[in-house]
Amino acid sequence: MPALARLPRVRIGRPALLWWGWAAALFLLYATVSTRRQALVRTTGYDLGIFEQAVRAYAHLRAPVAPLRGDGFNLLGDHFHPVLAALAPLYRLFPSPGTLLVAQAALLALAVVPLARQAARVLGRRPAHVIACGYGLSWGIASAVGFDFHEVCFAVPLVSYALEALARGRWRRAVALAVPLLLVKEDLGLTLAAIGAYTAWRGPRRLGVATALLGLVGSALEFKVLMPYFNPAGTYAHAANLAPAHHSWLTTLALAPLDAVRPEVKATTLVLVFAPAALIALRSPLALIALPTLGWRMLSTNAFHWGTAFHYTAVLMPVVFAALTDALRPYAAAGDPLARRHVRASLATVAAVTLVLLPSFPLAQIAHRSTWRTTPHIAAVHALLRRIPDGASVAASNRLVPQLTSRTTVALFPTFPVHWKLYATDGPIPRPTAQWIVYDRVPPESWPYPPGPWPYPAPRQEREYALALARYGYVRVAEADGVSLLHRRG
Repeated sequence: MPALARLPRVRIGRPALLWWGWAAALFLLYATVSTRRQALVRTTGYDLGIFEQAVRAYAHLRAPVAPLRGDGFNLLGDHFHPVLAALAPLYRLFPSPGTLLVAQAALLALAVVPLARQAARVLGRRPAHVIACGYGLSWGIASAVGFDFHEVCFAVPLVSYALEALARGRWRRAVALAVPLLLVKEDLGLTLAAIGAYTAWRGPRRLGVATALLGLVGSALEFKVLMPYFNPAGTYAHAANLAPAHHSWLTTLALAPLDAVRPEVKATTLVLVFAPAALIALRSPLALIALPTLGWRMLSTNAFHWGTAFHYTAVLMPVVFAALTDALRPYAAAGDPLARRHVRASLATVAAVTLVLLPSFPLAQIAHRSTWRTTPHIAAVHALLRRIPDGASVAASNRLVPQLTSRTTVALFPTFPVHWKLYATDGPIPRPTAQWIVYDRVPPESWPYPPGPWPYPAPRQEREYALALARYGYVRVAEADGVSLLHRRG
C-alpha cells in the first residue's frame, strides 16, 4: 500500500470529460442510426457483407477471403486494409454485422476528442463545442454512417489525432500517428505523404521528407505489388478508375485542373467538403492535407467518387475542422473586440450551415418515423431468413446478404460470382449451386438516396427466373410479401 500511495494520481479534468462526453453522445447517435439500418434491412452485401466475410475469416485465423467477391477472392487484393484484423477478437466474441457497425461508430466518434481539445486550447471552451458539433453532425461523417461499414473509419481518428499533433508542433507524434494509415487503405499513403510535406514545411525538414517518401513508396508498393499479389487475377482490381481520361497521359495531366471540376457534380462536392467550416478552413495550410483524397476522387473515372454519397468524404472531415480551428487561431489570439466578433460570427455561420445540411443526410434518419417502425415486409424478411439453417450456402438479394453473413456462406442473387461454379449459362440466369436462394422483389426504402443499381425483375423476367430455377432443381418453399425462399432438391 505505501508503494501504491507513491504512484502519481491521474486526474481527468472537466474539459476532458466534456470532449469524451461528446464522443459518447456521437457514438450513441452513429451506432443507433447504423444498427437500425441493419435491423430494417437497409444495409447491403456490397459493402457490409463483404467486410463481414473478411473479418469473420480473420476471427477464425484464416485469410480474408470474401465469397461475395468471387471464389477464393482474398479481399487484400481488392483494397489493402490489413487493419481489419484488429476487429477479429471483438467479432469472435460477438459474431454479427452489428459488431462492425458499432466499432465504426466508436472510431468515428473518437475523432471528435482531439478536434474539440485543440479548439478549446486556441479558441476557448464554448467555440470548442461548436467545432465538436460541426464535426459530429457533418455530412461527410453522416454519409459514412449511413452506408454500411468501411475500413476508412480507422483512418478518421488517426488523421484527427495527427492533425492535433501537427497544430501543436509535436512533429514526431504526428508522424507516428499517421504512419498506420498505410495499413488502412492504399490511397492513404498519399495522405501520409501530405502530412510529411507539411512537417517538412513547418517543422523538421528531414523528418518530413522521410515521412513523405514513406507515404509515396508505401502506396506505390500496395498498388503495384501487394494488391496484385493477393488478387486472383494478378492485377489491381480498380485499375480502370485510374485510367487516363483522354487519349494520352500528357493530355490527361494538362487538362487535370479542368477535369477536377467538371461535370458540375465535382465542383459542387468540392464546395460542400469545406461548407461545414463555412469555407473558412481554406485559409489554413492544414487544408492542403485534403488534396490527395480530393485529387484521386475528382480525377477518378468512377462517378461514384464524385458525389456526396457513401464513405469517401469521412476522412476529410477532421482535416476541415482542424483547418477551421487553425484559421481562427490568429483572431482568437489577437484579443481585440473586432477579432473576437469575427470568431463569433464565423462559428455562428458554421453552426447555421450544420443545421441547414443536416436534414439532407442520413443522421436525420434518427428523427424519421420509419426508422422506428418495423413494417410487415421487414417482419416477413426476418421470418423467412430464420428458416435457413446455420452453415448453409445461400444466394441472396443484395439487401438480404448482411442478414446472413455471420452464419452462412453467401453470394449475390441473381449475380452469381465464380464461387458458385457456373455450369451453364442457358436461360435468364446461370446455374447456381447454392443450397438456398432468397430474393426480395420489393425495392428497399432508400431515403435519402435513390435505389442502387440492383436488378428488380419485371413480372415477365420474374417468371423466367422461376422457370429457370425450377429447371435447376430449386423448389419454392416459402413466399411472403414479395420475398421468395427456394431450396435445392437433393
